[in-house]
Amino acid sequence: MGMNVTQKLIENHLVFGKPLAGEEIGLKIDQTLTQDATGTMVMLELEAMGIKTVQTEISVQYIDHNLLQTDYKNADDHLFLRSACQKFGVWYSRPGNGVSHPVHMEKFGIPGKTLLGSDSHSCAAGSLGMLAMGAGGLEVAMAMAGEPYYLRMPKVLGVYLTGRLPEWVSAKDVILEMLRRHGVTGGVGKIVEYFGPGLECLSAMDRHVIANMGAELGATTTVFPSDDKVKAFLDQQQRSDCWTELAADSSASYDEYDEIDLTRLVPLIACPSSPGNVVPVTDVADKEIYQAYVGSSANPGFRDFAIPALMVNGRQVPDHVSFDINPASRQILENLVVNGYLEKLIHAGARIHQAGCNGCIGMGQAPATGRISLRTVPRNFPGRSGVKEDQVYLCSPETATASALFGKITDPREMDMPYPAFQEPLKVIINDQTLFPPDSAMQAIELVKGPNIKPLPSFSPMPDSIKGPVLLKVGDDVSTDEIMPAGTKVLPFRSNIPEISRFTFSRIDPSFYDRATAFDRKDAVVVAGKNYGQGSSREHAVLGPRFLGVRTVLAKSFARIHWQNLCNFGILPLTFHEPKDYERIEKGDVLMIESVIQAVMAKKRFSVQNVTKNETYQIEHSVSDRQIEMVLSGSLINVTRRKMIGE
Repeated sequence: MGMNVTQKLIENHLVFGKPLAGEEIGLKIDQTLTQDATGTMVMLELEAMGIKTVQTEISVQYIDHNLLQTDYKNADDHLFLRSACQKFGVWYSRPGNGVSHPVHMEKFGIPGKTLLGSDSHSCAAGSLGMLAMGAGGLEVAMAMAGEPYYLRMPKVLGVYLTGRLPEWVSAKDVILEMLRRHGVTGGVGKIVEYFGPGLECLSAMDRHVIANMGAELGATTTVFPSDDKVKAFLDQQQRSDCWTELAADSSASYDEYDEIDLTRLVPLIACPSSPGNVVPVTDVADKEIYQAYVGSSANPGFRDFAIPALMVNGRQVPDHVSFDINPASRQILENLVVNGYLEKLIHAGARIHQAGCNGCIGMGQAPATGRISLRTVPRNFPGRSGVKEDQVYLCSPETATASALFGKITDPREMDMPYPAFQEPLKVIINDQTLFPPDSAMQAIELVKGPNIKPLPSFSPMPDSIKGPVLLKVGDDVSTDEIMPAGTKVLPFRSNIPEISRFTFSRIDPSFYDRATAFDRKDAVVVAGKNYGQGSSREHAVLGPRFLGVRTVLAKSFARIHWQNLCNFGILPLTFHEPKDYERIEKGDVLMIESVIQAVMAKKRFSVQNVTKNETYQIEHSVSDRQIEMVLSGSLINVTRRKMIGE
């Protein structure tokens, strides 16, 4: 039996276990990616573990999230990260250089390699034929130290593409079609691999759009072959020596199968407030909008800005619409300028922002109260835009631009013009001067820490029994944005766990912090529905609750990255044996698990007592022996430090 691309990538990097669905495996990691909202913790974790220098082929630190410098905090973090790159041997991408994922694709992505990133959209590099995954910062720190990355072997969902995209339909509509079919949990426990003749009409950057938002399916990652389209991209980036062909064997098979005829796709849009709430644009047409936003890691390609520029050429955006352009990289911005596209956008009334994540992560560009914002970003979770009751729709650049011109949600096929004629340039201006390689002579440098950068808190081992209140009960699909918000108010405290913990669950229950501290931060429980912790890889969504005393989360099911992050920092992730027991528990109930260490190590079903109601529920876990050690030790850092320096 032949192998698919996913199987080939895993076989070439497997260092532990057998690649059987559901089994734990360990993979060698070639490259890592960190960004500033998570990277400060990664560098503090390297320091806490006593790591001298990274062991990967390439590790890169990007400054792309915390770009607004309204006070000293973000600026101090930038200097800290620069010094950490020098100390640990990491590439440094300076502020304004662009979003990590497209810049990494331009400068460092190599077919056949593995990439682990402390950002959930690191899966975007699957567009180049890489096995690229998002993970919590601590796991990325471990990979930088030369340790394998462990995960449950996913199933492989093969998606066979046929036909060609019609005019006014683009790559964003392909991934929105996948979300329409499968929802935000349809990819859980799976790697999505695209193949078939339809790939011929998708450039490498088109594939980036699809791979990036595979995270919204809940997928472990997305994989594309490395073919002539990938070669053309690397040729354009003057890195043709990095190209190798990687394709599925003709007799390859997949665990699951789907098929999309690209010819039949129409412009699609994800309505508030979930990437899975997808309908045709025509279903919601004519609603007045306030904002149309083009850019982000989900639509970062040169064509994603050039097509809108050609659409607005000689036209004006109405004065009630904010037409926001977010270049994905400094290189793309420079080429938009040289080729005249930026002039067209500016003349039409566009607002040009610096190359970075910006409004996608809630750092500025918040929409007006009660007004609709159309965005080409990957997520529209509640409040992520910076407005509590936001109305964010996700769509293609074509739909966003047509809607900006008409001032209302508009199917781009309604444009009174031919589809813009655009050809990806064979050559582009390459500027590597804002990327700084590691310098071994600098590795004795001291870390530069401003007053907002605090050491990692120490976390105690698991007690023999847990008895504490249910501080919070939440429903299905709670995202990490709701557990620990992003935005201008919160993101600057990413290096300060005591301070950022004040925002824990603040969007769901503003009283959570006060109630947690009143209980003396001990043995608290969170009860949740399905897919708890979807979205971002941010480990702060675990560190905040852990600092406030949460030792157990009891849920119907967990999102992959968050589940591992809970283990990394000593919070025990448990699931209901009978999901209906979720309904029997209320906020404030006191739960107790006796002999918890013995129960967890036995890896069998055990009981949790509801002391308040005098009831007992059966619970279980799927935590491996490796994860059990970190949960019982209090954190993976405790385990690693003990092994490395004998503590």
